[in-house]
Amino acid sequence: MAWVAGKPLVIEEVNVNPPQAMETRIKVVCTSLCRSDITTWESQAIFPRIFGHEATRIVESVGQGVTEFTVGDHVLTVFIGVCGKCRQCTSGKSNICEVLGLERRGVMRCDQRTRFSINGEPIYHYCAVSSFSEYTVVHSGCAVKISSVVPLEKVCLLSCGVAAGLGAAWNVADISNGSSVVIFGPGTVGLSVAQGAKLRGASQIIGVDTNPEKGENEKAFGITAFINPHDSKDPIQQIITLKGSLFGGWKPKSDLPSLVDMYTKKEIQVEEYITHNLPFEDVNKAFNLMREGKCLRCAIHIEK
Repeated sequence: MAWVAGKPLVIEEVNVNPPQAMETRIKVVCTSLCRSDITTWESQAIFPRIFGHEATRIVESVGQGVTEFTVGDHVLTVFIGVCGKCRQCTSGKSNICEVLGLERRGVMRCDQRTRFSINGEPIYHYCAVSSFSEYTVVHSGCAVKISSVVPLEKVCLLSCGVAAGLGAAWNVADISNGSSVVIFGPGTVGLSVAQGAKLRGASQIIGVDTNPEKGENEKAFGITAFINPHDSKDPIQQIITLKGSLFGGWKPKSDLPSLVDMYTKKEIQVEEYITHNLPFEDVNKAFNLMREGKCLRCAIHIEK
């Protein structure tokens, strides 16, 4: 957990309360580090806090009213939930739930309290998930049931980075055969955009990055050319048409299982983005590797 901004994380014994109504308590199997974890950790956000949001888990217990999950279910957790009843969830036009959208206050929605504590003092959540913990509590709308046969230590990337990139290519930009694509900052999300563009038949996929070490590795995900802005006096682009998205436009409950199915059929790359596998006690090494630009995704293994 993080006590203050920018300081190394420490492993502490934390009390994890039972799930309340419409919540699930989950045993974390594997999690991975996302750039947004680092950005928030470096900022003057809410502390003390348990970071992490890209993870696979096993349901340990469920709260009152939860009928979707049973003990032992395998799930992906997501930072934007699905209530299934609000205007956004039923419209089919947006994936930003009005009830379980982005949670920034570090508390559970039903009572505005945390489920983590040390000596009675609250420890705040992150992105409604907090996966850098052996156990965590999430709203049932922020968990997606997946097949029990897929490798949890690999598909955790589908709970954020890889899914976000594929969705940006397919759902938002709607890349078509013969398209030319430029990707600024091809990390895990950007290279997943590249993969999505390649699968759609894009003829040219250009990666733009200031880190020269990334160029060769990007070709495995579909990048056809690499440009370092520092090597050119001319602007990289004259005009851009930009498209923005959150989680690639996916509706987690209905769409993520199909991505998991594509992974099992070897139709999409997922585990190839994992450049490092680390034990939980080396979580700070994962932070250092990402800050230094030396990794795509570090898989952090919680369960021994």
